[in-house]
This record gives sequence, structure tokens and C-alpha cells, in this order.
Amino acid sequence: MEQKIIDLLKRSGLSITDGRKKILEGFFQENSALAHADIELHVGADFDRVTIYRTLQTFVDKGIIHTIPTPDNAVVYALCKDSCSAGHHHDNHVHFICDNCNKTFCLEHVVVPAAKMPTGFNATQIDMVVSGICNFCNILS
Repeated sequence: MEQKIIDLLKRSGLSITDGRKKILEGFFQENSALAHADIELHVGADFDRVTIYRTLQTFVDKGIIHTIPTPDNAVVYALCKDSCSAGHHHDNHVHFICDNCNKTFCLEHVVVPAAKMPTGFNATQIDMVVSGICNFCNILS
């Protein structure tokens, strides 16, 4: 996994630091999106909140992660697929929030339907968030 992280940072033109590697490690270990607090728990006391926030913003800007809005007007972060690049996110998939475990998942194969905009309106981003019970929680019940 470490080599995958190093390759991703190099491909994005970023220097390889312990903080960046540790934060990306958290994303690669989880199968769901992460909130800032989740990342803080993963990296421990080694990195302060501002460093984490700045690193996350850099990763968003470089097309490494994308943001997902939550119902409480917060944001969570998820790894981008290979088609994203600096300033160009291609995350037109559905995001799913589980009502039971509160995890957020990128449903890569469920595409957000096109929205026909009225004359004079130009959409730059469409977010679709679906809530319900995820497949992991369904198995447990």
C-alpha cells in the first residue's frame, strides 16, 4: 500500500511527507468516506487540525479526493478514481449514507442522472446523496 500512496503523490506533483502518507493510508484502509474527525483519529496526535485541513484541501485541489455533502451541512471526503485530476473531478456517481452505521459510500456504478437546466442556468456540479441501509448493515440484521 505504501508504494501505491507514494506513486499517487508523485503523479500529483506533491512532495512525499509523513503527514500526507498517513492521511492517504486512512483512505486506502477504509471502504467508506471519512470525516475530518475520522482522519484525526487515524493520524493521532502527530498532526494538528490545521495541517490535516490543509492537506485535505490540497488533495481536493489535486484531484486525489473529492468532497461529499452531508445532511447536516458538513462534508466528508472520499478517494477519487483515476479519472480525476487537478481541478477536474469526475465524481458524478451517487453517494450513499447509511442510516444505521452513518458511513458514506461512493456508488461508482450508479450514475447521477443528467439535469436539464432552464435557459440561462449552467450547472457546474450535481450532487446526489441517497440514504438508507447499506449492504453491510443489511447482512448484520
